Amino acid sequence: MPSATENDHSNGASNHGIPTSCPSCPEPLKYSGTLDEYPYFEVMPIIGREYTTLKVTDILKAPNAEAQIRDLAIIISERGVVFFRDQDDLQIPDQKKLCDLLGKLSGRPEENGLHGKPNCVSRLPADPDFAPVHPIYRDPGNLKLPDGTTDENIYVINSEAQKKIYKTMAKRQLTEPKDLSREWHSDSTFENAPSDFSFLKMEETPPHGGDTLWCSGYEIYDRISPPYRAFLETLTATCAQPVFRSAAAAGNYEVMSPRGSPLNTGDEFAPSHPVVRTNRVTGWKAIFAGVGLHVTKINGVYAYEDQMIRDYIMRLITRNHDCIARMKWTKNAAAIWNNSCVWHAATPDTHLVNGNRTGVRASSIGEVPYLDPQSKSRREALGIPLI
Repeated sequence: MPSATENDHSNGASNHGIPTSCPSCPEPLKYSGTLDEYPYFEVMPIIGREYTTLKVTDILKAPNAEAQIRDLAIIISERGVVFFRDQDDLQIPDQKKLCDLLGKLSGRPEENGLHGKPNCVSRLPADPDFAPVHPIYRDPGNLKLPDGTTDENIYVINSEAQKKIYKTMAKRQLTEPKDLSREWHSDSTFENAPSDFSFLKMEETPPHGGDTLWCSGYEIYDRISPPYRAFLETLTATCAQPVFRSAAAAGNYEVMSPRGSPLNTGDEFAPSHPVVRTNRVTGWKAIFAGVGLHVTKINGVYAYEDQMIRDYIMRLITRNHDCIARMKWTKNAAAIWNNSCVWHAATPDTHLVNGNRTGVRASSIGEVPYLDPQSKSRREALGIPLI
């Protein structure tokens, strides 16, 4: 499958076939301090922040709401993931609005929106069925929202429903213990323009289990030697997810298209993305398409080298648990993360306890992933020594 650049989805100039800029956000953003009044703690020194009393709706209602949301996008992009508790008053329209504004106010392409409907419909092909969401929204196995409705901008995460939806996935029936490293991913890397921000609120949780982990792609990049970083920066990876096509065929429905961007059409779901990318908000480099559920191969290398590279990056994740923030979910807790710089992984252990794990997630669609050769790593930018 050709890369996004080769498909004329480029951001401009390219290096090794990788776009080198983000025209919609040419310079990193600077935090202005509007969130300093809200108490928080850092989950880990490297990754994660939790605001202890802040309600998301307070930000939306603030007189300087746009400035606060822009600053929140910067904090999320610097910390990777931000947690909130007790968001009992947060309704689906508020969740969608905040997620959409996080992308819009932090410089995503103007024509993009939530994983589906764009902000500027007039700039898109005339299509009455322009679809806002997940490719298999039409799947009969998808659950409704808690109020009994459906929403094309919201993906319902349900531990029981997903067993039915993804029954066509290869090796779904296990004959040996599951390799949990397969859970790591960043959202929508199977799209030409993947998600930037994802916003998940947990509606229902079992008494324990189902924790989610996030790992810093910034820090994993910083743990790699400079010569090997330089090599990885020349590579792209194919990020294929054929299960969407097979699920649609099995369910006799059409895949939703386009999805949040005029670039996200069709049902191939196999774009190429850079192994190392620049985060448009911070300007920092992170490992991106080097590992994860959707990454099927490193392009342009031999099969053994492909596996060796992905195994190496996965080993960096598993041996460096100081790069990981863990969320113990509680009812009405929420997390917002930047997929450009973190991977996340749910812990699939809820089958061992009574109760279901149900959440609602909105995702914004960002730019085509790029690598600015002049961008720095997080530690380089902040002057933090590795040791």
